[in-house]
Amino acid sequence: MAASTSLLSQGTLIKQGAEAVRNDSHFLQGVSHTRVQKVYALPSLFPEPTIYNPSSSSSSSPSPPTPVILKHRFIKTYRHPTLDASLTSQRLTFEARALARAAKAGVTVPKVVWVDEKAGVIGMERIEGWSVREVLGGGAEGEVEIIAEQDIGGEVENKIEATAVREEPEESENEGLKALKNLGVTEGKISSSTILVRKSWIKSILEHLMRSIGAALARLHKTMIIHGDLTTSNMMVRLTPGGPGPYEIVLIDFGLSFQAQFPENYAVDLYVLERAFASTHPRSEKLYAGVLETYAEGLGEKKWKPIQIKLKDGQCLCIE
Repeated sequence: MAASTSLLSQGTLIKQGAEAVRNDSHFLQGVSHTRVQKVYALPSLFPEPTIYNPSSSSSSSPSPPTPVILKHRFIKTYRHPTLDASLTSQRLTFEARALARAAKAGVTVPKVVWVDEKAGVIGMERIEGWSVREVLGGGAEGEVEIIAEQDIGGEVENKIEATAVREEPEESENEGLKALKNLGVTEGKISSSTILVRKSWIKSILEHLMRSIGAALARLHKTMIIHGDLTTSNMMVRLTPGGPGPYEIVLIDFGLSFQAQFPENYAVDLYVLERAFASTHPRSEKLYAGVLETYAEGLGEKKWKPIQIKLKDGQCLCIE
């Protein structure tokens, strides 16, 4: 516990807040969660060594430190101490196990590097890239974002980003889209020589992105893990130079995940993501069909059919 406290004191607070997830629709009736946590960024879990003892047969230099994220579920004073400790421990344990199980099944998720149940702290690798929300032009997250003491061009900058979401046109060239464009991502291929009309290459990139998301969700649901908070903010686009593809989708924040086997559980996950597209990225809503198409292919017709039925039933109930 003392070790976790020390790590948190060394980290930089990048996000804090309470998020109550409550759904009153018929489709999501009874689903209610509350999550209160702080998120810290740390350059490395361990300090840089001061003494090296490399093998005489090796001239390689030490690998660079891996940046990590620390999520701290702090004590809830409104709950009985024993109950609070038990619930925090259970959630932390399941999140760590869900990430490990997903990774073993081939789902790209952050690597878990630290778990302290008593302190309510879980540490994992920091994913470098852009959230799908940013790529689609949704701007910053809705919670208070605090970024402090970041070394930018040798200078230290302190800033606090407002809670307001900065909406941009769907076709704006944000940093994430520019990176994918520079790679020449078109229909899942890298084509540096192809020159596309602006709207054409944007559409092509986004369609490929939707298929990548669908494939990632199919792999996750094959493990019987329900994410619980599938939004475009919880999916990262990480470039993979020299890899099998130009980028990969990394699913993050499994704090509300759980294990289930009923079709309606998977349908809820998909419905939450659909509503995220509808509310945050209205111009990209039609692209969501590409997510479902690839998801169905990856899951297989036998497993997809009952989920599709539940998803359609839920949509009808919500519309009514």
